[in-house]
Amino acid sequence: MNNDERYMRRCLQLARQGRQNAKPNPMVGAVIVSNDGRILGEGYHVRCGEAHAEVNAFASVRPEDEPLLSSATLYVSLEPCSHYGKTPPCADLIIHKGVMRVVVGCIDPFAEVQGRGIQKLRDAGIDITVGVLEADCQALNRRFFTFHRLGRPYIILKWAQTANGFIDDHGRALQISTPFTQMLSHKLRAEEDAILVGRVTDEREHPQLNVRHWVGLNPQRLVVDHRHPLNLESLHAQNVQSLIVEGGRKTLESFLLQDLWDEIRVETNMRLTVSGGTRAPQLPATVALASSEQYDGNTIQRFYRMR
Repeated sequence: MNNDERYMRRCLQLARQGRQNAKPNPMVGAVIVSNDGRILGEGYHVRCGEAHAEVNAFASVRPEDEPLLSSATLYVSLEPCSHYGKTPPCADLIIHKGVMRVVVGCIDPFAEVQGRGIQKLRDAGIDITVGVLEADCQALNRRFFTFHRLGRPYIILKWAQTANGFIDDHGRALQISTPFTQMLSHKLRAEEDAILVGRVTDEREHPQLNVRHWVGLNPQRLVVDHRHPLNLESLHAQNVQSLIVEGGRKTLESFLLQDLWDEIRVETNMRLTVSGGTRAPQLPATVALASSEQYDGNTIQRFYRMR
């Protein structure tokens, strides 16, 4: 791992601290490093509407270290903004502070930025490096990127199944999750903007779809059927950047058939079998296993699209 990658890793660590409060803005971390390798300042985007990561990083620099900025490098996980929004452009601040070099993890897909911040810094004579740990930086804000590139929320399909591949017991609701994995599901809900089930699941199970086993905000609750289809444009207009789909087989398969998914999470109770019921959806051929973890005898697998 070279120095650029090392400090970008630190940017990503800092950025993750804004997971809950930065939304709908992206998570961003910034580190300022002197030419002898000493960290002069750090910051991350704490809350939407407040100072960006670069601003907080410069604010953390001690007054006696200010003269070192002219030979320092600023590392930032996402391209600095170049426009006036709720805060002034970070690119202007960087130019004003006079750093020698800026290392950027990835380009910002937001229409008001999209390379303009980098170009502004280059035009000011600052040495720019772009694309350090780019895949990791993009993955951190995959919801933000999907929202702005595709004009829809980042969609997570999620279901629990028995060891022999059923999601219920002859049509009756079945407790597949353990208390601990149920808590993890509620943690996921607290991290996403909305959650959806189909009408049959809603009428049969009356799911609360809240975060009662975790701490955080409840996701927006959605129920759909053929008479009340999902309107992705409406969700985009409401700034809903992520959506969990927890419906039954028909609801889940409707998203799979339309190729409307970005991530699939499957929990399997390895000790539970039933003699019949509703089969779990079949994973598409385009999935790639991202992780597999075991908790209390249950396995939780996460799949992403195959690249």
